[in-house]
Amino acid sequence: MNSNTFRMPVAALVATGAVALLAAPPAFATGSAGSTGSRPGEGKASAVVLRTTLDVGLLNKTVHVPLKATLNEVSAPADAEKTALTVTLDGVDGGRPVRILRADVATSKATADSHRAVAEANLAKARVHVPGLPLLSLIQVEKVSSKAVCEAGRKPVATSNVLGAVTVLGKKVTLSAGGPTKVEVPKVGLVSLELSAAETTSTTAAAAALRLKVSVNPLDLNVAQVEGEIVLAEARCESPAAPAPSASASKLPENIKPQTGTAGGSGSPAGLAETGGGSLTPFVTGGALLLLGFGAAALVVTRRGRAS
Repeated sequence: MNSNTFRMPVAALVATGAVALLAAPPAFATGSAGSTGSRPGEGKASAVVLRTTLDVGLLNKTVHVPLKATLNEVSAPADAEKTALTVTLDGVDGGRPVRILRADVATSKATADSHRAVAEANLAKARVHVPGLPLLSLIQVEKVSSKAVCEAGRKPVATSNVLGAVTVLGKKVTLSAGGPTKVEVPKVGLVSLELSAAETTSTTAAAAALRLKVSVNPLDLNVAQVEGEIVLAEARCESPAAPAPSASASKLPENIKPQTGTAGGSGSPAGLAETGGGSLTPFVTGGALLLLGFGAAALVVTRRGRAS
């Protein structure tokens, strides 16, 4: 058998295999091309200038009328804002309307989207009345405000402020952060009020400038006994959902590090020193082994050809 019959195909095959191995690019595992992080949800925000949860007892408490009123209550997503200055309740004082709140400034605003949620409430030169006390204000404030901010990926923040004088049942009071302040007027009633501490969690925030617990029985006549709670300038928010990480931002394996340095330089690149070679090392090594295999096979075939 002619030995040339085997030499040419083997040599061609060996050369083709070496070129294919050296030309093959390195492969890395990545996410699918079309995968993206999930769209974050919108946050939530709400604000209210005044909120009352009271019970009005008429005729020696034989008749009870729930007194629930809100002024400038707004909520979001989207944007919402109100600026009404008074709130009135009908049908309590002998059928006549009772103006619960009068103010020079009463504003609330709430806004929320996929990045942040913000709520704020402001009240200035305000006077709160309850049935049975048409001339005497339950409380007067110069200025109170609250604000809550919730941003995606950040700790929520809530703040409230009470500025200027505060007058309860005709008496000026000094509020303390250490506990409630109680004001009692004989033949009129008792009011306990406190600065509301801001409350936050990992995703929510809430604050109210003032909370009042009310127990009023004017002149002990049992004509209009009022009990319950009043909240001034309240703001709440809930953070939007944090965006999910994109699949394209996946990290490479820790043992694959970027290689730097100039070709032919005296020092070895850090990546080469730690991994033992460049990115083509596995392919060159595999090619060398394959070449050896093909070479050994070619040699055996050639010798057999000569022997024959």
